[in-house]
Amino acid sequence: MKTICLYFEIHQIIHLKRYRFFEIGSDHYYYDDYANEQGINEVAERSYIPALTTLVEMAKANEGAFKVALSISGVALEQLENYAPAVIELLHELNATGCCEFVCEPYSHGLSSLKNEDCFREEVEEMRRKIKDYFGQEPKVFRNSSLIYDNEIGGIVASMGFKGMLVEGAKHVLGWKSPHYLYHCSENPDLKLLMRDFKLSDDISLRFSNADWNEYPLFADTYIGWIASLPENEQVINIFMELSALGISQPLSSNILDFLKALPVCAKQKGITFSTPTEIATKLKSVDMVDVPYPMSWADEERDISPWLGNVMQREAFDKLYSVAERVYLCSDRRIKQDWYYLQASNNFRFMTTKDTGVGLNRGIYDSPYDAFTNYMNILGDFIGRVNALYPVDMDDEELNSLLTTIRNQEIELVQLSDEVKKLQGELEKAEAAEKKPARKAATPRKTAAKKKTAEK
Repeated sequence: MKTICLYFEIHQIIHLKRYRFFEIGSDHYYYDDYANEQGINEVAERSYIPALTTLVEMAKANEGAFKVALSISGVALEQLENYAPAVIELLHELNATGCCEFVCEPYSHGLSSLKNEDCFREEVEEMRRKIKDYFGQEPKVFRNSSLIYDNEIGGIVASMGFKGMLVEGAKHVLGWKSPHYLYHCSENPDLKLLMRDFKLSDDISLRFSNADWNEYPLFADTYIGWIASLPENEQVINIFMELSALGISQPLSSNILDFLKALPVCAKQKGITFSTPTEIATKLKSVDMVDVPYPMSWADEERDISPWLGNVMQREAFDKLYSVAERVYLCSDRRIKQDWYYLQASNNFRFMTTKDTGVGLNRGIYDSPYDAFTNYMNILGDFIGRVNALYPVDMDDEELNSLLTTIRNQEIELVQLSDEVKKLQGELEKAEAAEKKPARKAATPRKTAAKKKTAEK
């Protein structure tokens, strides 16, 4: 039986302000609050609120037959809290239907998985806690920023206890293989990989309202018909996209939400179900491993990391940012940590791209990739100065590594102690329960003995 895994990403960048060279050392606030408020309100009004309202209606109308998965970055969650709390309320309402799974992603929506494992683990765990606190869910499936994945990243994600991961079904990786199966990580077979069908996903997110497209206008029954016509043994159809595709990339006037609403009805008629990523990862068997020696993503035609690290400027900024990663990891200063997450967001590096992607790129306040690079490096100069003030640059690597080792040992010890406490609490509860049980009555054996004596007489 075929099943559709429908997933949406929620992420919005923290906009940086114009920051001049002479402001380094004197101005430690890097953000354009007006642009942030205006941007998040616009996307909330045009996309998130109507899209989430539709998903809630679909979940209620189909009585458990419709299921959807969402991920939300930490930086987006912070902005929604500040400027668009109505979106948070809708997320809670969708969660209450029991038809939505929240997938974990890096807090910053950044590229730490490509550079620093400690920082990557830290922000994944931070996002994990956020999802638990907000929605009461323990995330079992992970998606990296822009679906960035390789074998090494898969191994790290598996070691963090995730059962599945959403990845791009890139042609240069799959070759002749179909994305409509469940695969597993080459470094750890316990991590299942759900491969995105980029054609079916892009048909909705990129082409739906394009009047020049040969399939325009696209109707739900046609779309489901394509899925139904796939070979019988191709059971998993992964449709992944940004939530902003509903309303921003594809305007509401295109009837995109009516199309979405009709999908479960048409799917039911064809015997096609909807499943969450965890359901697929735990119920289906993997058919093969996927070998990804070099990072891939869902961006651009190449499906690689060149949109963020494809030129000298991007790599220079990236290396400069992570030159203080170990020091930030040691830091407990709240402002430093917050700025660290905001500056890591992958969009900051995307603005510096010189690639001709064929898709319009809104650079915001920047006139060119060089302008974006200059502004970011000015901000980075101030940020690094603040970090070095906490952990001086003359602290050698040996001293720094010693501090990190001490911290890691303490973290391991805390985990062990926590496990021991849980064990002792369990034993205590058992003992208390045993004490509360009433003593067994001894009357019955006595009656039996009395009867025996009477019989002897």
